[in-house]
Amino acid sequence: MTTAYLSLGSNIDKEANIRAALCALQARFGQLELSPVYESKAVGFDGDNFLNLIVRLECDVSLSALVVYLKQLEQELGRVRSAVRFSSRTMDIDIVLFGDLICCSEGIELPRPELYFNAFVLLPMAKLAPDLLDPKSGQSMQELYARLAKDQELWEVPFSF
Repeated sequence: MTTAYLSLGSNIDKEANIRAALCALQARFGQLELSPVYESKAVGFDGDNFLNLIVRLECDVSLSALVVYLKQLEQELGRVRSAVRFSSRTMDIDIVLFGDLICCSEGIELPRPELYFNAFVLLPMAKLAPDLLDPKSGQSMQELYARLAKDQELWEVPFSF
């Protein structure tokens, strides 16, 4: 089993889509651990605010199988792959960490580069796993967040699952 950390984000019917994604992930992988949910302005385009969180799960499949599963899940939740890169979306699920793997494989880079510069990824990581060490830098998630430029505004919002 490999511990995976996933970043989930949505700005279209966001509460319902995040709940649907969490239900699907729980049905497939079992127990999930969730960060607080944060709301933030869209980054890179004008659009509705996003809800973002980090999910920790124990993964019983390979990285490539997880990538395929997550793309299918996004599609089932209405994600349009042909849309402009920075645009509104029903669901965006990114693998942030897959064990302590450092690689460029399966069309993704691990650790996910957004971990180092997007507060909507790093703050939930720091809240869920503050002492977890980044396999690339050796720093804890809390240390990485403390060093992050705080130019992205996010705020914790109530969310029940």
